[in-house]
Amino acid sequence: MSNSSSRRRNLQYFVHIILVILRFIDTGLCSEVDNITSIQSLRDPGILSSPGGVFKLGFFSPQNSTNRYVGIWYNFSVTTVIWVANRDKPLRDSSGVVKISRDGNVVITNGEEEILWSSNVSTSQVNSIGLLQDSGNFVLVDHRDNMSTIWQSFEHPSDSTIPRMRISENTRTGEMVEARSWRSPSDPNIGDFSLRMNSGVIPQVYIWKGNRPYWRTGQWNGQIFIGVQNMYAVVSDGFNVVNDREGTVYFTGPIRDNFLRILVLDWRGNLVQSYWNVTETNWKIIWSAPSNNCEVYGTCGPFGSCNHLESPVCSCLKGFEPKHREEWEKGNWTSGCVRRSALQCEVKNNTANSSKEDGFLKMELMKLPDFAERSSTSEDLCRSQCLGNCSCIGYAFDSGIGCMSWSEMIDIQQFQSSGKDLYIHVANSELVFSADHGKDIKKIVIPVIVGSLTLCVCLFLCYTMVIRRRGVKREEVALLGNKSPVNMEELPVFSLDTIANATSQFNEDNKLGQGGFGPVYKGKLEDGKEIAVKRLSKASKQGLEEFMNEVLVISKVQHRNLVRLCGCCVDKEEKMLIYEYMPKKSLDVFLFDEAHRDILDWTKRSIIIEGVGRGLLYLHRDSRLKIIHRDLKPSNILLDNNFNPKISDFGMARIFGSDQDQADTMRVVGTYGYMAPEYAMEGRFSEKSDVFSFGVLVLEIISGRKSTNSWTETSSLSLLGYAWKLWKEQDLSTFIDPFILNPSSEIEIRKCIQIGLLCVQEFAEDRPSISSVLVMLTSETTSLPAPSQPAFTERRHFRMCNENRETKFTLNKMSITNLTGR
Repeated sequence: MSNSSSRRRNLQYFVHIILVILRFIDTGLCSEVDNITSIQSLRDPGILSSPGGVFKLGFFSPQNSTNRYVGIWYNFSVTTVIWVANRDKPLRDSSGVVKISRDGNVVITNGEEEILWSSNVSTSQVNSIGLLQDSGNFVLVDHRDNMSTIWQSFEHPSDSTIPRMRISENTRTGEMVEARSWRSPSDPNIGDFSLRMNSGVIPQVYIWKGNRPYWRTGQWNGQIFIGVQNMYAVVSDGFNVVNDREGTVYFTGPIRDNFLRILVLDWRGNLVQSYWNVTETNWKIIWSAPSNNCEVYGTCGPFGSCNHLESPVCSCLKGFEPKHREEWEKGNWTSGCVRRSALQCEVKNNTANSSKEDGFLKMELMKLPDFAERSSTSEDLCRSQCLGNCSCIGYAFDSGIGCMSWSEMIDIQQFQSSGKDLYIHVANSELVFSADHGKDIKKIVIPVIVGSLTLCVCLFLCYTMVIRRRGVKREEVALLGNKSPVNMEELPVFSLDTIANATSQFNEDNKLGQGGFGPVYKGKLEDGKEIAVKRLSKASKQGLEEFMNEVLVISKVQHRNLVRLCGCCVDKEEKMLIYEYMPKKSLDVFLFDEAHRDILDWTKRSIIIEGVGRGLLYLHRDSRLKIIHRDLKPSNILLDNNFNPKISDFGMARIFGSDQDQADTMRVVGTYGYMAPEYAMEGRFSEKSDVFSFGVLVLEIISGRKSTNSWTETSSLSLLGYAWKLWKEQDLSTFIDPFILNPSSEIEIRKCIQIGLLCVQEFAEDRPSISSVLVMLTSETTSLPAPSQPAFTERRHFRMCNENRETKFTLNKMSITNLTGR
């Protein structure tokens, strides 16, 4: 009996020992494991070690936190966590397990077997294995298929990048691999900052804060990022940007020192590169960015330059001045600067001044602006091309990149060393009085002499014009009062004194903008009502005809999406139109300005698109007059406080008869990039020519880019051509403005792109009517036809078949149409 009891006790003891050993192995407490399988899991506080012992994967708690996370860290620096799995779902205790699930994914579960994190890939490989490599990459592999990789942590970074890890962008699929900062030092959850690759025309790396750029490296020239002042030697020792020719462009860190470098995007938005000092056994910082306020993206606004060694840090580029001087002097530089003197090609009737050639002012040691356009021409040809292009603001040249030019400039910084030369396209007057040309006394003395003589001639001409003007004035008043088809008694008429007092005597501080018609001022009447005063400039080519045309058209129409005319003023030598004041100004102020573009989310943009469409429908079909606008563009779309759009500037509009479908004109007016081909080439306009302009507007609103901008390195494709190319390739996500690219609205945005392409088809009869467009926009069930190739897919200037035809284009960026001879 005693022997039997003894044998039973021995058997129980043996079974107990076996169970303890099995549990000991499963928890990983007896030794570090080298892989995770369907039968071998990792329990807190177990460790998974890389083969060479360089990296560890296991459970950890951040400083000042009791939460548990699964992460990867260096074996020689346990506090340097380079990757975290369950960032947004921490374990509240030490019950966590890392294991292979039944579907072959690696998962993290808590004590209740709830899955907190998963590799989340489609795999039927239930016998997959989780391995930690000596590169720091945690991979899920198929051991039956030569250990092929199913999933890897390198494609899902946390806040750190190490050698062989890639930050990438696929231009075909839109997929990105980006690093995301921690929320705080004690919270690995996703923070406000992200590190992204932008392949673009010239590759750059950005830090984004939310949906806005926060810092950028500058352009990659094949060896270095030319916009990082303190990074030059470091970059040449290992950083690299690679285009795999399959749609993916990626940035990778240096591998020269094997595993001893790390790039971390910390929770404050600083990108810090460090190396491991073996002697002192700690990390040493090599560089960090942004290191001062000037390195923060767009600190000084458009056409502003930043120098952190000066006070104030912001100044305007040469040839530019503050857009809002009072704000600028108070230290608010976000509105940036505007050109001080118009370029020769922008000046109307410039034949008399054709000898005054524009030129360039050189700015040395600069961080070059964002949004560069690239071409492979020589430096001399680069200069001449920019000089001959009125929209070219400046150029620079780098042997590794080639020719860079800009039609807009932002995020410019003055370096103390290693920067690039930036050449600013300026008017002749800026060259004369610049420091670079001040030594040439002839350029000062000669204009003074010529100016004196010109003044004498002008005084004589002015005297004769005053005498003649008295007669002309009588004719204009008679036309306004008696011959006009508008009943002037129905339209409020303001006195000159009333408008002058409302605008503080047309004070420059009240000036809202300048167009071809003349300046526009903000005013306030005695009853407190705010108004916008459109004042005909005496030098304007738009005279009585355009003035009367706008009075005629706008006084006959009333719609919530059309700007409202409050009255006019014809007094002495003045002709003015008084409109309701639009506090948000025009659409282009938000759409093409990086500092404001993020305000226009997709909801606001869709409201604007539909509102403009409804305004056009009223003009074409629902008003008592059938009106063709002929100059629809972002600067002519005004916005109220709620971003509701209102079509403005009817100086070029034409009234049709009820049974009239189209008309011809010998006087083509409008804006390059928005005119339909039949109108630009043959002077034939109709509802369909307005539809074409509307289509261009829709594509601009969705892309956030101007219709005249190029999209390729060779600068050959227009906005329409690029949209058409991507539509055929079914890659429209590349076309969509990143500020509005969201999975929840992508289907609707794609539909709007297709509608825009339908509106810009080459032949007018192929384009839908504006009523059909609104049905497409508002219906969820309507199937859309496939568009045919649009007109003007390449950027080129129009050439008229009939050289005798009078043609004029508007070049203004305000809501006033500007006429200049071709």
